[in-house]
Amino acid sequence: MRERFWEQYPLEELTAEEWEALCDGCGQCCLLKFQDEESGELAVLNLACELLDVHSCRCSDYEHRLERVPECTRLTPERVGEFRWLPHSCAYRRVAEGRKLARWHPLLSGDPERVHRKGISVRSFAVTSRGVPEEQYEDHIIAVIPID
Repeated sequence: MRERFWEQYPLEELTAEEWEALCDGCGQCCLLKFQDEESGELAVLNLACELLDVHSCRCSDYEHRLERVPECTRLTPERVGEFRWLPHSCAYRRVAEGRKLARWHPLLSGDPERVHRKGISVRSFAVTSRGVPEEQYEDHIIAVIPID
């Protein structure tokens, strides 16, 4: 990977390896979300995609995730702006907005566990959606985000 690529190149010019390395491993994009069609508000649940390993906050089948979970959120450089619900801490969002990476980010700290120790990841509160009936999803709402 190119040195400090996130500061030198726009997202669209990153290699696939650089794009993946930009992920901070928080797992927040893997939480289930539902948008109210009338208000546009987005309900975020503490339920994680069935493929998310909630301890590591990494997909257990990343290579095949889109086949196994068709509604998987696929972040790409071209689509980052569409996901206004991404947390302000998200490296993809930060770089897209022209901000620097957080000091705890693995590319700067060299420590992929730091995102968990700082409480940024979903490790401490997410549970897998596997086995949770849809009629109970409302009980798992942890935030409602207004979306323009």
